[in-house]
Amino acid sequence: QVQLVESGGGLVQAGGSLRLSCAASGRTFSSYTMGWFRQAPGKEREFVGRIRSGGSTYYSDSVKGRFTISRDNAKNTLYLQMNSLKPEDTAVYYCAAGTSPNLNRQYDCDYWGQGTQVTVSS
Repeated sequence: QVQLVESGGGLVQAGGSLRLSCAASGRTFSSYTMGWFRQAPGKEREFVGRIRSGGSTYYSDSVKGRFTISRDNAKNTLYLQMNSLKPEDTAVYYCAAGTSPNLNRQYDCDYWGQGTQVTVSS
């Protein structure tokens, strides 16, 4: 069992930056592929990016070059550094954990956090 708790969301102006964190419980955090998803009002939850247990990353085209995912296995923590934020990045951001190395869909994920709101003003 893995419990995930996101933090770091807030209100930021377009062009600004935020760093989200996701604290995980459990001893097996390092073995999971970790992902970030987001859900804007009236839209389906969408994949943002993932990081494998070995550290390799993959991003959606909409955030590539602006967002960076990292993990600190010693601290059981996942991060999402978001730069050059745009109003269309406004959403609730969720971290998720799964065993698939190619995690990029909701059903690839076994565990979810409760989400943290990110609002980007224009």
